Amino acid sequence: MSILAHIRSVLPCKDDAQQVARHWKGDIFAGITVGVVALPLALAFAVASGVSAEMGLITAVVAGTVAAIFGGSNYQVSGPTGAMVVIIAPVTALYGQGIVPLLALMCGFFVFLAGILGLGRAVSLLPWPVIEGFTLGIAGLLFLQQVPNLLGVAAKKGGNTVVTAFRAFFDIEGIAWMFTLMLALLTVLIIVGLGKLSPKIPGSLIAVVVATGVAVVCRVKIPSIGTIPDSLPAPHLPHATMDMVMQLLPVALAAAALCAIESLLSARVAAGMVPGGSYNPDRELVGQGMANMAAGCFGGLPATGAIARTAVNIRTGGRSRLSAVIHALFFIGVIYLASTAVSYIPLATLAGVLIVTAWNMVSRKNIMQIAYSTRSDLSVLFLTAILTIVLDIIWAVAVGILVAGILVLRRLASRSGIVRENSENPRIAAIRIDGTMFFGVADRMEHEIPKLGGVEVVILRLSRVGVLDASGVKGIGEVVDRILGSGRKVVVLGAAPEVLAMGIRMGLLRQDQVDDHYRDTREAAWERAEEILDELDAAKK
Repeated sequence: MSILAHIRSVLPCKDDAQQVARHWKGDIFAGITVGVVALPLALAFAVASGVSAEMGLITAVVAGTVAAIFGGSNYQVSGPTGAMVVIIAPVTALYGQGIVPLLALMCGFFVFLAGILGLGRAVSLLPWPVIEGFTLGIAGLLFLQQVPNLLGVAAKKGGNTVVTAFRAFFDIEGIAWMFTLMLALLTVLIIVGLGKLSPKIPGSLIAVVVATGVAVVCRVKIPSIGTIPDSLPAPHLPHATMDMVMQLLPVALAAAALCAIESLLSARVAAGMVPGGSYNPDRELVGQGMANMAAGCFGGLPATGAIARTAVNIRTGGRSRLSAVIHALFFIGVIYLASTAVSYIPLATLAGVLIVTAWNMVSRKNIMQIAYSTRSDLSVLFLTAILTIVLDIIWAVAVGILVAGILVLRRLASRSGIVRENSENPRIAAIRIDGTMFFGVADRMEHEIPKLGGVEVVILRLSRVGVLDASGVKGIGEVVDRILGSGRKVVVLGAAPEVLAMGIRMGLLRQDQVDDHYRDTREAAWERAEEILDELDAAKK
């Protein structure tokens, strides 16, 4: 029954239709507004990924509609995003754009599977510095990927993004690069300027229209989007072979991880922007998985939930799934009615849009908060960002999580203290361990042993230690061994019964050792210590 309940929870429900019936008027306006804002972004993200602008429009239509219907948020708007560009662009450079729909299909399958398996809440386990460093690194990569378009040169296929951006300066020919750079700068200035006047103004769309008009009037030959089809393609399964699937497998897993992280973070932020808002993380993964698989079947890109577009949707009154569907219908209108006009947009203008997007991806407030927390957290942030730029996303997240975990363990271990309590009998020493029971505590016990001159019995008090795992049980055994190895006897006070049972199961403790050395009350521990002294005195006689 629990499995059936989980499956029902990730499927569309009656409440979805009720929300549409309640908010449809506001959703229509919000959906059109989001469509206007998202149009230049969808084009820019597709071109930056090394594929045709058409694929960006297709993805916005197909993935946007499917994710809206089947996703776990009433407010989420999905489509191509800047973060996914970082993964798609190297794949396109190596294999060509024909393999990208297969990547979307594989990515969608893994995300869908994660939702079915109930892994939606796993994103909450990612350390905050890792997420912020990951976002900072993606923003840096997105900016570097625009350098060739800023200079009006063709990007070198394959290779590291940093190297490709650097080499672009050596491929400049003539003076056309000055015009492309000025167009990009004009685009940035218009977006930023209109954004300061009012966030409701579609600055990106206006900037693209103005910059394209300038390029057409000046008649300077610079790279542009080029011709795009004026209709949607028929759905079909992407061409695939086992070799292609195996080559794409690591990238597909990276894309799936990115899709899950970005979509769930966006859905969580959106729920916080609406009073009483909520979202279903597992259903969101199922919906995003279906959206990516559908996009792949129509020849589109991998997609995710988009924080910026989702925020626009909420600010303009979107409160149900209808607004995201309206946003997708807006793109259909563009495909069938304005495909010719879209073909004139210069790539430098789209580069300007993406530069602003990269800048807005980074939360300066969050970075400063982490900077004022601890140096360790700040180090994790920058390490993750640098690895994202220099290596790849999977390495960055994996190393970031590993380093963050090690630093947490180190902080916990450093807070574990060894305190010697007062004792009326000089032959008995009561030692209390505070904090967490880690392997480092046994080493610190080694330094305490020389201070136990004249002590024959040590009462090891663990009542302030939360020892619940294998490492903690092993740590107790190591400390006891150190004391016994110094020629003293030991009585352990305060170890939980379940911990002792775990130690026996693991083979770290024997039942006779527990009976001899372990007591559960202070009185019993002191009584046992006195008995041991009597036994020692009797042995001496």
